[in-house]
Parts: sequence; C-alpha cells; structure tokens
Amino acid sequence: MRIAVVEDNTALANAIAYRLRDSGHAVDLLHDGEAADRFLANEGADLLVLDINLPKMSGLDVLRSLRTRGATTPVLVLTARSDTRDRVTGLDAGADDYLVKPFEMDEFEARIRALSRRKDLDFGTSEKVGELVFERETRQLFHAGVALEIPRRELAIFECLQDRRGRLVSKDQLIDHVYGVGADVDDSAVEPHISRLRKRLQAHDIRIKTARGLGYMLEINL
Repeated sequence: MRIAVVEDNTALANAIAYRLRDSGHAVDLLHDGEAADRFLANEGADLLVLDINLPKMSGLDVLRSLRTRGATTPVLVLTARSDTRDRVTGLDAGADDYLVKPFEMDEFEARIRALSRRKDLDFGTSEKVGELVFERETRQLFHAGVALEIPRRELAIFECLQDRRGRLVSKDQLIDHVYGVGADVDDSAVEPHISRLRKRLQAHDIRIKTARGLGYMLEINL
C-alpha cells in the first residue's frame, strides 16, 4: 500500500516512515502543506497520514482541498490538539480518524490497519510483476515460488520503482525511499544498486530504463 505521510517534525516523520516501510508499505514523506497538496493532486496515495499544524498550508486546508477534488483517500489526522472541538473540526473537514500526539507506534499501526480494512485496502499484499511475484509484507521477490536473493536496499529501490511504474523516479526520490528524508547521502549512491538490480531483473524480462538527468523507470516486457 502506498501511504503519504505529511508531518513537519522530521524525527517523527522518519519514525513513522520506518514503521510503515517495515510493515511492507511504500511511503512518500512531505513536510509542508503546499507540497502535500501538489503531491496529492498529481500523484495521489492509497492512504494519507496528515498533521494539522503544517507550514505554508494547514493540514485542514490540505484535507479540504483533497475532498473538494472528490478524492476518497482514507485520512488519519495527527495533531497535538486534544480538545473535542478540534477533533470535530478535523472530522467535519473529511478526516476518517484522529490521533492525538504523543502516541504509541503500536496504536498508530493499529489505526492504519483499521482504516485499510474499512476502506478495503490491501495491507501487505502480493503483486504480480511480469513473471515475478513481489511480496510486500516480507519484501521479497519470487520466481516460480522461489525467493530471489536480493539485498534489502535493492529491494527498496525495486519497491519504489514498482509503486511508480510507468513514471520516471528521480535519484532524490529513490534516496528518500531507501535512506530516509534528510539522509546525508550523495545522489550517486543509488547508481551501483541500480546497476546490480538491473542485472538481476534482466533475466526475467524486467528492465530499468535510465533517462539521463531525470531518473529511472521500471518496464516489463510482456
């Protein structure tokens, strides 16, 4: 499942992303309201975790904008405000659930599972990718029922490319997905991982196309 996390507290955002990715989800991290609004309008998500107090554009305005476009994306609102009136405002704006900070990660994950069940979303599903099967929960690729031996970072790159199949994925997006937003990693760090992953996938008619200066795209020869 592809989950967008909009939270301006970098430490909390990274902690949430780590737990979600560890559960097999793809995570897009955003740190201000305007960036989140643009991302949701252009890219979308299966589920949205949204902080209320955001720079540039409030979480409530992001939520209202999302619902005005007719999107039915399930939304879990995060806020430090515990007043009942604030909860009602968030729910009236279109939130599906509300979680007050600080919170335990176990409760957070339980809320995500509940929302995914309520909206009939897949939580840790298997996906057919050409002649391979990608198991999100265990983060493994299988061929004819046998797991391929692929290092974790290469699988994270594959996951990011698969989630955006048919679209170019920049090096910065790959670095954010593999290492986390704000990681002090040079953009050339993904190149050896891409090279090795490309060789592993070629035998299964799956290509990683390079658009010089723009990024990478996953292509499957059917």
